[in-house]
Amino acid sequence: MTPEHPHMPPRAPLAMPAQTFSEVGSRRSMEHAGRPGRHLWRLAAFVPTITLTTLICTSFSTYLSRGGVSTIDAIVLALIALSTVWLAFSATNACLGLVSTALGGMRMTRGRVNGQSAQIALLMPVYNETPWDVFGNASAMMRELADGPGEDCYTLFILSDTRDPQVARMEERAYQALSSSAHPDTKVFYRRREENTDKKVGNLTEWIENWGAVYDSMVILDADSLMSGKAIRQLARAMAADPDAGLIQSRPMLIGAQTLFGRVQQFSNSVYGWLIAEGLACWSQHEGNYWGHNAIIRTRAFAESARLPHLKGWRGAKHLLLSHDFVEAGMLRRAGWAVRLLPRVTGSYEETPQTLIDYVVRDRRWCHGNMQHLRILTARGFHVISRFHLLLGALAFLMSPAWLAVITLWAFVGVSDDTPPSYFSPANPLMPIWQETPTSMAWFYLAFIYGMLLFPKIAGAVIFGLQSKTRAAYGSRRVFIGSMLVEVLLSVLYAPIMMVHHTIAATSALLGRKNAWAPQDRSGNGYGWLATLRFHWIETVFGLALIGGMIFADISLLILPIAFSLAAAVPLSKLSSVPVANAASRVLRLDTPHTLIEPKIVSLARNERAWMKSVLTETAAPQSIAAE
Repeated sequence: MTPEHPHMPPRAPLAMPAQTFSEVGSRRSMEHAGRPGRHLWRLAAFVPTITLTTLICTSFSTYLSRGGVSTIDAIVLALIALSTVWLAFSATNACLGLVSTALGGMRMTRGRVNGQSAQIALLMPVYNETPWDVFGNASAMMRELADGPGEDCYTLFILSDTRDPQVARMEERAYQALSSSAHPDTKVFYRRREENTDKKVGNLTEWIENWGAVYDSMVILDADSLMSGKAIRQLARAMAADPDAGLIQSRPMLIGAQTLFGRVQQFSNSVYGWLIAEGLACWSQHEGNYWGHNAIIRTRAFAESARLPHLKGWRGAKHLLLSHDFVEAGMLRRAGWAVRLLPRVTGSYEETPQTLIDYVVRDRRWCHGNMQHLRILTARGFHVISRFHLLLGALAFLMSPAWLAVITLWAFVGVSDDTPPSYFSPANPLMPIWQETPTSMAWFYLAFIYGMLLFPKIAGAVIFGLQSKTRAAYGSRRVFIGSMLVEVLLSVLYAPIMMVHHTIAATSALLGRKNAWAPQDRSGNGYGWLATLRFHWIETVFGLALIGGMIFADISLLILPIAFSLAAAVPLSKLSSVPVANAASRVLRLDTPHTLIEPKIVSLARNERAWMKSVLTETAAPQSIAAE
């Protein structure tokens, strides 16, 4: 133990040299070639996307070119192209997921390379989180690992960056309770930094440089992460079986949602999310991505190649890369390590924001980080697929301004019996006049957008619903279909609101405005009417203006569903925080197999949280419920 960190083991320093985006260090050669047919998977992902985008853009270009192509025409076509390529790729990715599922998915075929036991660290960075939730989850995971086969040795580290003194004192007490009740074969340590330099990135870097040399691999967990012992061992075995793997990412399932909005996200993740993950694993291959948690990383590979440099700002200012995970995956791959996604690892969980406002606040932070990725698309040595991941992360937020611009143009679509040489009149250049055929085209494109958005949901739900376990869990096909329809309806209602907030966030990020970081509110208590109105006033005014334009002007009815959602943003946001987990109607509960048949690790974590809370509030003796 060290004097400044009394709850930590002796130091085992591991060098973590600085990296840059302008120079490439040494690169290892992979011992095994990529998966057979990997180029075919990528052709299957990108060729249909490009073909469909070209067809849509050609159709619009043919019309827009009548009478000459103006600057506004070119902007319209660019927005349509950007929207189409995003939608088409999402649908293509889902199709690949279907094919992969039919072929059996990605499987591990090799055993351990050297047959030796590995030292694996479980790292849980925390920042002002609820102590009994964090330490309760940690206790559950360590108990499951202790009760399973002892192929590897696991050590848990709670790495605190907490600034609140009261929370820090509770963390100390929680650690004492956890360490005193821990299984004899498990080791638990706790460290709190004096300064939270570089946030989570700096927290993990400090651990690697001081204690990383002992550990072959590290499993990165978030404060709300929960992984079964089986899931952690699956990742450890996959790492041991693949000498090229630098990082292996699991697909976290959402759990713990009690509110309407949380249940919508949880249902979508469970029923449709697996299909997207299957498709992503198909075309990404060794050039996968990292989502920042619930993943295993080869410690020395990460230390040697993935120390993040700062971005340079105005007048030499240095800025931390906020969405560090995507970039770290690219840097590992640049150094010759494989980054893989195993979508079928079971028992990997995380929580989701419980209300619309909390979801938006979290996305603002993500947006700022993802916009930074645009500055490193040309970094030296990055694989083209790694660059594509960075671009996708930025486009996830840039699509909202594009769609908002298209919707704004659609709002002013008029219908004329005459065919004008140009749909922008010199007398009124801001009011387009489209003839009947282009208006029909606009309806077609609207149907195309909804079709592409709904295709992954419908395909995933059909395959998911065909499984006998799904039918047994829900007990009724009617309940499952009803829940799916409720989720689709609510997703359609909330999407325009998210579009406006993503537009605001992307604009703010591109202008260089910072968003203050705060721990995620996981309570789901909701907000008052006045606070909700203050948060949603922009989209409310915009929606009311569009509806007024439909009544008193010639604004197109094409956007009525969108205008309604925007105008009703405040009541919809309030609705998002309504508890539905115990609703009388099974359809409105939006249950998933994990809520209907609770996994063992989730039940254990709930009990451990309750025990830890009783310890910290001095209402019970410090003895684990699970140990009784």
